[in-house]
Amino acid sequence: MYEKINIDILSNSGIRIVDLRSDTISKPTPEMREAMYRAPVGDDVYGEDPTVAKLEKQAAELLGMEEAVFVASGTMANLIAIMVHCNQRGSEIISGDFGHTFKFEQGGTAQIAGVHTAVIKNNEDGTFSIDDLRKKIRKNPDFHEPISSLIIVENTHNLCGGKVLPLEWMEKVHNVAQEYNLPVHMDGARMMNAAVYLKVPPSRIVRDVDSVCFCLSKGLGCPVGAILAGTSEFIAKARRVRKAIGGGWRQAGIIAAAGLVALDKMIGRLEEDHKHAFQIAKAIYATSSNNFRVDLQTIQTNMVLMYVDKSRIPIKDLQRRLQTVLKTDSVKCSVRCMSLNHDCVRFTLYWEITDEDIALACEKIQLVIKEYDAMFTLNLNGKC
Repeated sequence: MYEKINIDILSNSGIRIVDLRSDTISKPTPEMREAMYRAPVGDDVYGEDPTVAKLEKQAAELLGMEEAVFVASGTMANLIAIMVHCNQRGSEIISGDFGHTFKFEQGGTAQIAGVHTAVIKNNEDGTFSIDDLRKKIRKNPDFHEPISSLIIVENTHNLCGGKVLPLEWMEKVHNVAQEYNLPVHMDGARMMNAAVYLKVPPSRIVRDVDSVCFCLSKGLGCPVGAILAGTSEFIAKARRVRKAIGGGWRQAGIIAAAGLVALDKMIGRLEEDHKHAFQIAKAIYATSSNNFRVDLQTIQTNMVLMYVDKSRIPIKDLQRRLQTVLKTDSVKCSVRCMSLNHDCVRFTLYWEITDEDIALACEKIQLVIKEYDAMFTLNLNGKC
């Protein structure tokens, strides 16, 4: 997934590095650093950190939820939510098979929470079949079966390229959940991107779920942290679980201060990241390559998935070429990206990526695509 390169050597040689592996790469803004320096703090485990309290209150209001709790990461938030909702042994959650909690959180649901997972095939837009959801719910399970306890959705959907879940689909999930008295949790790591894309308040995105988390440390630019929100009863239980898994922290206002800046200043500007992502997608599309493809119609937020002919192009070789600057290259730019699987790389945008970065990255990506295309054409002609 990650390809290492010596950044110091490249930067010292005057080469422009455009790191598009993830929005987790983003660093705090100058305003965040100033707020962190000046933040009033106290012991949050005792409930005495005023900056943390302010962040939690403001986040809950933004989401239209009763209360919220500040935690170390989205993974921690998801695990806490699962442990609160699935409070009996033999519980089972229902998730998309591309969901982050299922794919990329080390099986914490089973490893730590002791919860079983039933998966439904994700559609390309991040949704899954409502009919399949109904079938997965165990109605009146006998003692041979686990107990359906929670439905999890992801918005925006990472492995589906930053797709935004349709509001109408979320309402259908909610209706099914209500029918069977099941809670719904949203892994909303990048839900603010969804709100900006749909041009609706964040509270509308989460209207049909019982609990939600979102990351402060991705597109919002904070150095660390996530918010978990729900009812007052849910959050009271979440605080107990947070403490049990080592998540109680002390003068956390130093980092919560960055979160306050993020909620005030960083949500609206996510639209710029979306525009930058579309520029990269257009540059790839403009090459008309038979070996590299991107679907312009599916670029919604801050991610671009570029698919390749895996029979011809090993992903690791492609990553290495994009970040390597040869003496013969017409553009002196190193582009870093992430490999999600054997036929796709992901470019992710965030606040530090400038218009100039985008222009250079587009040039470099096009250069590499044309280089591969020319090589395959030469090989084909040679065989003929």
